[in-house]
Amino acid sequence: MFIIFDRDRASDSPLIERVWSCHSESGGTFSSVASPHCEIVFSRINGASTVTVRGPETRARPVDCPPQGEWFAIRFKPGTYFRALPAWRLLDGNDVNLPASSSHSFWLQGARWQHPNFENAETFVARLEKVGVITRDATVAAALEGDPQLLSLRSIQRRFRAVCGITHTTLRQIERARQAATLLTHGAPIGEAQHEAGFYDQAHLTRSMTRYVGATPATIVREDRQLSFLYKK
Repeated sequence: MFIIFDRDRASDSPLIERVWSCHSESGGTFSSVASPHCEIVFSRINGASTVTVRGPETRARPVDCPPQGEWFAIRFKPGTYFRALPAWRLLDGNDVNLPASSSHSFWLQGARWQHPNFENAETFVARLEKVGVITRDATVAAALEGDPQLLSLRSIQRRFRAVCGITHTTLRQIERARQAATLLTHGAPIGEAQHEAGFYDQAHLTRSMTRYVGATPATIVREDRQLSFLYKK
């Protein structure tokens, strides 16, 4: 495996899902796993820094990885979005690179921001929220937390699509496939992963993982394919 995931952690921020970092020891092609999240990614390749805002991805896709790269990312909870960069605009690889101010700062909505790091990600995001650059939709958050006092299912689906770029149903399908992939990468037998992630049978599991993970359960068990970031909740 040519991509090494160095560190990852959960966050107590109401806006952040995860903070992670990785580096590449060589170049190659990996499977970028579908994700319902927006992210801001800080890359350093051949001495050059790039800040990229990424949106949700509704299917797995192959991505070329350069050698000797370093990445640090803040993954946001579903429903968290940049006001100037709605999730639907960023959907399925339509990433936006933010203009650089220096090797350690960038421009966003007319202001200059210093690159955060693994330790101060929450402080950085809290500052973005305070000035209105980023926010989280209350309806989406309530739906994900199982609030029974909500709008109709159809209204919730419309709200999810408007805010997240995907429906609540698609989000659940992606998360279920990612859960199964995570279980398999941590040594669970295929049958156990199928049951724990809530799939009807192995054929259902295989179809879902092929679409959203870009690999069959057997391929993951054999560790035959490099995947993008997964984590065990």
